[in-house]
Amino acid sequence: MSFENQPDFASQVADLNRYGQALNSCESVDEVVSLTLEAVSLLFDFPYASFVVVGNGHPEVADSTNPHFEPGDEVTDVVTQAIESGETVRRTGAEAGVVEDSDVTATLAVPASIVDEVMVVLVTRATSIDEIGAEHAEPLEILASHAATAISNIRSREQLERARQDLETRKEMVELYDRLLRHDLGNDLQVISGFTDFVADSVDGDTLDYVERIKHAADDAADLIERVGDIVSTLEEADEPEPKPLRRELDETVTTVDTQFDELTVEFDPADFEYQVYGGDLLDSVFTNILSNAAIHNDDPVTVSIYLEQPNAETIVVGFADDGSGVPEAVRDEIFEMGRKGPESEGTGLGLGFVRALTESYGGTVEVRESEAGGADFRVVLERA
Repeated sequence: MSFENQPDFASQVADLNRYGQALNSCESVDEVVSLTLEAVSLLFDFPYASFVVVGNGHPEVADSTNPHFEPGDEVTDVVTQAIESGETVRRTGAEAGVVEDSDVTATLAVPASIVDEVMVVLVTRATSIDEIGAEHAEPLEILASHAATAISNIRSREQLERARQDLETRKEMVELYDRLLRHDLGNDLQVISGFTDFVADSVDGDTLDYVERIKHAADDAADLIERVGDIVSTLEEADEPEPKPLRRELDETVTTVDTQFDELTVEFDPADFEYQVYGGDLLDSVFTNILSNAAIHNDDPVTVSIYLEQPNAETIVVGFADDGSGVPEAVRDEIFEMGRKGPESEGTGLGLGFVRALTESYGGTVEVRESEAGGADFRVVLERA
């Protein structure tokens, strides 16, 4: 008999909805596990139930009413099959038990996924029936789905909180360096520049050339300090991450950059990016810097293809693959450090450092690899909202 044809169908749906709301209010994974097992115990007449959590592709028992399992245990093959197939798995007879001479007569493993990624598996075992039918399987699938959604939301919140805490530490260090640069070193450079002006009036020939070089170097250093200070101020004023429409952010960026660089061609299908991501008011600056970087650091015309990898439950990867000269493997990590430049770069080395600082402040990451065309492929990972 199907779930819908059960005489207490309406009552069970109401109970499942109440538990679904309660699960969405849970603050931790442990709360979700405990409340789900409570629901299984109250709503279904099964002596054994196990809650399996899947994290980073690794499943393990979170808790169980089955005496043969403890938290942290490896999972059985019925769970593995449910994860690999993404579908509910039934076992009967001798295959249903965990140990020999078990009193278990039927087993049901129900996986629940978020964007094709299995997050949890509910396993129930019966001792009084030969098979667990649809009248039990369907409501268990609903309950498992509620639990998976709750855990996905909790993980997103925890990851975002870790990113915020890391950002606070980074900001404190950046503020310290900013004060040292602007006040201490900045004042010294002003003194150097002032003395070179004085000395320049009293010398000529090679000595004057050396003095002018010293002044030029001092002025460049002072300008660099001012640029770093402006970036620090921008990061300090950045808003807390909030849901942003990815399509709109990219669409506006592409439109702006397209008008600035005649030698740059951007391939971009807005319809592929109908997602919400966590970001601040400067999210568009991340994309603008990456696109501008392709135009500035390639002598010949360059094409950038903006693509989206298949999203998972928690993150989205936005890629910017160009057909330019690429980034040497030896410096791919270094170019995201503030002030670091590529071997052929004539810039300040701040643009990509700014990109990483902003992206990490939103709970994301950025990296570069070689594109299929032999150029650079910048990959920005953002939290899904």
